[in-house]
Amino acid sequence: MGRRGLIAGLAAAPLVVASASAASAGSSGSGGGSSSGGQSPSRNRILVIGHRGASGYRPEHTLASYELAARMGADFVEPDLVPTKDGHLVCRHEPEIGGTTNVADHPEFASRRVTKLLDGVSVTGWFTEDFTLAELKTLRAKERLPAIRQENTMYDGRFEIPTLAEVIELRRRLSAELHREIGIYPETKHPTYFQKAGLPLEQRLLDLLSRNGLNSRTAPVFVQSFETTNLQELRRKGLRTNAVQLLSASGAPYDLVAAGDPRTYADLITPDGLKAIAGYAGGIGPEKSMVIPVVDGKLGTPTALVKNAHAVGLLLHPYTFRAENSFLPAELRSGTVVSDFGRGIDEQVAYLKAGIDGLFTDQSDVGVLARAEAAKA
Repeated sequence: MGRRGLIAGLAAAPLVVASASAASAGSSGSGGGSSSGGQSPSRNRILVIGHRGASGYRPEHTLASYELAARMGADFVEPDLVPTKDGHLVCRHEPEIGGTTNVADHPEFASRRVTKLLDGVSVTGWFTEDFTLAELKTLRAKERLPAIRQENTMYDGRFEIPTLAEVIELRRRLSAELHREIGIYPETKHPTYFQKAGLPLEQRLLDLLSRNGLNSRTAPVFVQSFETTNLQELRRKGLRTNAVQLLSASGAPYDLVAAGDPRTYADLITPDGLKAIAGYAGGIGPEKSMVIPVVDGKLGTPTALVKNAHAVGLLLHPYTFRAENSFLPAELRSGTVVSDFGRGIDEQVAYLKAGIDGLFTDQSDVGVLARAEAAKA
């Protein structure tokens, strides 16, 4: 199946796609709501979340990627947040930007290449916290996975690094144009690392949300983090939107590691761990294998995570769904070319049938179609 086959006709009729998405989003989710998580209208819908925008079709974390995701029917777009040297929040998956921008082509920044310890791991490259916003704006984004997403490379060098403020403005414009609310799902990246660097993320994010009328229980916003104290601190500082605790299938939140706390992500998904999360968040974002494991190349039996999370009022938005063969279980691949699309729709339908409340996908059009199919089953 050609990579562009699924989106043929979408660009010509974005409003039709948006209307179909809004209709299918009416499917009822299973999640309840904690007192701290808020009762946004989005809690009663199955959500399609544009992972880093429409990163299957455009370089990730660009305004073009976010806009395409919304036009394809995504309910939310996901900007990952890191700070600049002068305190602005910009959208990059990691503070190291050598793999997602053309910074290496700028001789004036050659001396900025350094090695740092990022959450206990030695990383060499260029880091956003060493650049002012004006300097970052001279760079251009490029495709992070060129071997898998070669077609995306034709957009290399064309898009700036956006700020969160620009994404919020894009959200406002597209919500009006598409006649439906487009939400944002920001992730605070490496909050302990940036706290130690003197560039804490929490108040900066709160200020931006508040200035734009987005810090309320009904705002179309989910704030997410892989760390725990970060979300709890945001609550103490006055965050009123939905919050989501991200979970990995291995390891532990770095804030707990740094504090000498022995708890791991496995501890957080026990019934007691989920109950504790419900005290400061309204949902969890688990790695998808934590919901349905892959066994011998096939989707296995769903775990108890959906049932246990819903029992304490938590929503589940697992990550990350991608349509290319290289990201699919062997049974859902089509052919042997790793960059070709496989049966990504079938994978997402299986997870939706397991009771999840939404999903992160690199191809929003696939998520919209899978949601519609699952609703009919």
